[in-house]
Amino acid sequence: MSEENMNNTAVEHEYGADQIQILEGLEAVRKRPGMYIGTTSSRGLHHLVYEIVDNAVDEALAGFCDTIDVTINEDNSITVIDNGRGIPVGINHKAGIPAVEVVFTILHAGGKFGGGGYKVSGGLHGVGASVVNALSNWLEVEICQGGKVYKQRYERGHVCYALKEIGTCPMEKTGTKVTFLPDDTIFTETTVYDFDVLKRRLREMAFLTKGLRIILRDNRTEEETFLEGGSVVDSAAVEAMSTEHEKKQISELLQRAQEDAMEAGASTEAMTSKETSASADTANDSEAFADAFATSEESTKAHTGGKIGKIHTITLENGKKQKVVEFYYEGGIKEFVAYLNKSKEPLYENILYFEGEKNNVYVEVSFQHNDSYNESVFSFVNNINTPEGGTHLQGFRNAITKTFNDYARSAKLLKDSEPNLSGEDIREGLTAIVSVKIEDPQFEGQTKQKLGNSEARGAVDNIVSEQLTYFLEQNPQIAKSICEKSILAQRAREAARKARDLTRRKTALDTMALPGKLADCSDKDPKNCEIYIVEGDSAGGSAKTARSRATQAILPLRGKILNVEKARLDKIYANAEIKAMITAFGTGIHEDFDISKLRYNKIILMTDADVDGAHISTLLLTFIYRFMPELIKQGHVFLAKPPLYKLEKNKKVWYAYSDEELDSILSEVGRDQNNKIQRYKGLGEMDPEQLWETTMDPEKRVLRRVVMDNENSSELDVTFTTLMGDQVEPRREFIEANAKFVQNLDV
Repeated sequence: MSEENMNNTAVEHEYGADQIQILEGLEAVRKRPGMYIGTTSSRGLHHLVYEIVDNAVDEALAGFCDTIDVTINEDNSITVIDNGRGIPVGINHKAGIPAVEVVFTILHAGGKFGGGGYKVSGGLHGVGASVVNALSNWLEVEICQGGKVYKQRYERGHVCYALKEIGTCPMEKTGTKVTFLPDDTIFTETTVYDFDVLKRRLREMAFLTKGLRIILRDNRTEEETFLEGGSVVDSAAVEAMSTEHEKKQISELLQRAQEDAMEAGASTEAMTSKETSASADTANDSEAFADAFATSEESTKAHTGGKIGKIHTITLENGKKQKVVEFYYEGGIKEFVAYLNKSKEPLYENILYFEGEKNNVYVEVSFQHNDSYNESVFSFVNNINTPEGGTHLQGFRNAITKTFNDYARSAKLLKDSEPNLSGEDIREGLTAIVSVKIEDPQFEGQTKQKLGNSEARGAVDNIVSEQLTYFLEQNPQIAKSICEKSILAQRAREAARKARDLTRRKTALDTMALPGKLADCSDKDPKNCEIYIVEGDSAGGSAKTARSRATQAILPLRGKILNVEKARLDKIYANAEIKAMITAFGTGIHEDFDISKLRYNKIILMTDADVDGAHISTLLLTFIYRFMPELIKQGHVFLAKPPLYKLEKNKKVWYAYSDEELDSILSEVGRDQNNKIQRYKGLGEMDPEQLWETTMDPEKRVLRRVVMDNENSSELDVTFTTLMGDQVEPRREFIEANAKFVQNLDV
């Protein structure tokens, strides 16, 4: 290198005092948004809404708010209105500016730092409002307080004008209205809000905050087909479907659900949805804001007809449609448990509920056993989901394990010679919510996945143990039914332990002897390897011929695997197809699961593009979700996407993966009698060359990664239970509510 070039390089890479940058105001948030909201994907976009709503929920927890109104506006901006005390508008003497401006423009400023504003709080603990402001194109806040309405606007975190008075309101009216439009230079993936995503999160917030009414509205005007409140698809909705093929599929699916309901003795009375018409005030003037809550509460009650959680439509004064759903649960987490168990058969009628306060920790616990074999326990701290549990969950588990064992011994349900019931035995078929409110929650990690406060463990353990002991003494029949189920679970667990030993792979040479006809790959480095779980021996044979033998393993399955939603662990280990998968993956399942032993970096589910194929995929995903969820969380599970059509013309071949793609190809090559179109109904219709070219070639194939959202874990649990559980009616309603999403299925 020349001396001149060396000198230039030295100047370019100079590192001195002046190279240390100081980011002013909210620039740090805009430079590194992921540090504050985790991601700028769709998940981060929706997180902005949660932060503003969390502030309103804090007002509810403090006893000053009972209604929150959330609206998706036509331009995908968000409006959140609450009837709390309203953000203070007086001058903050330390900052020299109005308190509301402090809240929205200064990080780590708010009433959540021990100043007496809030005893408990959720969200980002004082940075939420300012982060939302920083990541928005613009944000406007209006405050109704002291008989006056105040307003201020910000653009990309910068103040546009000083806080100003814009009108008057009744003295008794208070609240805050925040409207913001996410910055499309930050959220480059999407700025379009998903109604269903918001609905799931707001429903959970309403369950966790007893007596809080949350209303979600969608003012977007694009034509959209959606089903209202579990009604059957009417002719107009069916006509809106894109193709005759899809119409037939949906009709068939609904017919199947109806037949299931009849066989189960369920009510088959047809439900009809009725669109109601009423006026909704959309004006933005101060008077409308002051009256917002009376209008929203009264009108929404009228339109829902008392059906909490059901989607309805109303007609606005301008003639446009508005989608509305309301959440209000006076029973709080008791109703949450009932909701989670709606597709299950309860073991007893009562939903147990215990509450109390100890060591400044307020505890709420509710649970009920059902006849399933899976545990569904969800824990929360200040309404924040803690998917990895923590000390509060440990306290709950300790309490029920000790209390039920003590009762079983005293009632002679367990003999002196028999071992104690394990916590796992007692929690079989348990649906539970553990919710604590604590002044200064200490989380393990930035993501708040796990609670670390030691006092929470003792508080939950003490309150649950004391109140559960009393309940069991007063309700011996319920106590006996739970203990008997737990004893059966204990015996099944022992049988499963013996069966489990048979599934453990001793050496890499055991491949040829594995059940399920596994054709393993020669490369032993898991990072390079992938396994295809293939529906049927016919498709499996083609896949074995087509594969890359070095890196692609093939495991064909005969028919449908066991529905693990309806089976104990011993039955699962005894199922030949499941044993083959457990052995092939190498990780073990349940308490034996070890992700470090995974033999394949990609687990690819490859099934037919029809109803049966979708059913098999759901069975496989249910198994992985219940017993190997870490495989999904770490991104190892994929769905293959085989083509739907093969088009031949003039000795040239094209493959189409959707009806739209087929139309596009036909538009390009021309529509005439020389076109030979084959609709693939199954993988077995493709020869090895076609299967490789379309579905297995890493250079050309289309794979869809299966993901899990920890923030919506309770809803995910409900979905699997609905699809694979014993209750027919919830499954029929699910089909009806999601019929519009059906694509490319043959019946």
